[in-house]
Amino acid sequence: MKNSFTVLLLAMLLVGCNFSKKKNTTELASSNLSQSEHPGKKLMETNCYVCHSPTADEYNRNGPPMVAIKRRYITNNTTKEDFIQAMLTWTNQPSKDKALMYGAVQRYGVMPKLVYPEETITQIADYMYRFDIEQPEWFEDHYQQQNRQGLQPGMGMKQKQQSYRNNQTLTPKARGLNYVSTTQNVLGKNLIEAIEKQGLLEALSFCNEKAYPLTDSMAAKHNASIKRVTDKPRNKSNMVSPEELEYIKIFKTLNTNNVQSEPIIITQENQVKFYYPITTNTMCLQCHGKPNETLKANTLHKIKQLYPNDKAIGYTENEVRGIWSVTFNK
Repeated sequence: MKNSFTVLLLAMLLVGCNFSKKKNTTELASSNLSQSEHPGKKLMETNCYVCHSPTADEYNRNGPPMVAIKRRYITNNTTKEDFIQAMLTWTNQPSKDKALMYGAVQRYGVMPKLVYPEETITQIADYMYRFDIEQPEWFEDHYQQQNRQGLQPGMGMKQKQQSYRNNQTLTPKARGLNYVSTTQNVLGKNLIEAIEKQGLLEALSFCNEKAYPLTDSMAAKHNASIKRVTDKPRNKSNMVSPEELEYIKIFKTLNTNNVQSEPIIITQENQVKFYYPITTNTMCLQCHGKPNETLKANTLHKIKQLYPNDKAIGYTENEVRGIWSVTFNK
């Protein structure tokens, strides 16, 4: 059996000795932070990648990648303060009138208004402005083509077919990340729409009734087994196995020590098992946060009605809440 488990165990031993605790985000203005240390990096990954993933393919997305946003908003004359203010203005009240990315709005629609602390958006924008950020493999060609001439008629189907063929030759890591990101995109998009149209309390029913069928449909699409499991389940069907629990512990240790998590990949004779952490963001805390703080009393009451044995509360932002457990054929 080949796997990356040993590498992660070594990483766990190292982090206890060599990595400092996470920095308080309020230190940013007077700090000289490296890219890996900057708090905006983790905030962007946990809050933005549900819709703006750098690993999702071009045709299974809920929004443009973050690098596309950066290139559209930042020109030679744009200061960091200008960019931060533009991001704050947009996220506070998204609308067609304020949009600079007209093609993205036409394709994905206007993003819903999500309540994020100003500090969170400021840190993310500061990180985006200062550093090169991760971009999808397809992005550069797409960007250059759009700048030259736009999409040619009929090219979309050809590119979709090529995307499918390429998926068959991806590495196990890339395949696993693709399965996770596309499934997360579908769940995230439907949840955000449910919250926007029906409100948070009614959206709880969406999670109760629709999350499993949507996940199963993505598993069927990818010809894989795709599960979300946790040690603190809301639904008992999401309870981890003993083996999966050990992987959750590894991801929690890495996260506590501010170490970027890589997937755990177990390669067997005919199959690949892929594990990747699920971390909490601001939106998650509306239903998984601390009672009477980020989790309101009426929401908690509704949760108890739907899930009498619920254990999935008490989280703060950027905690490992569970893992993706994906199995697929080689």
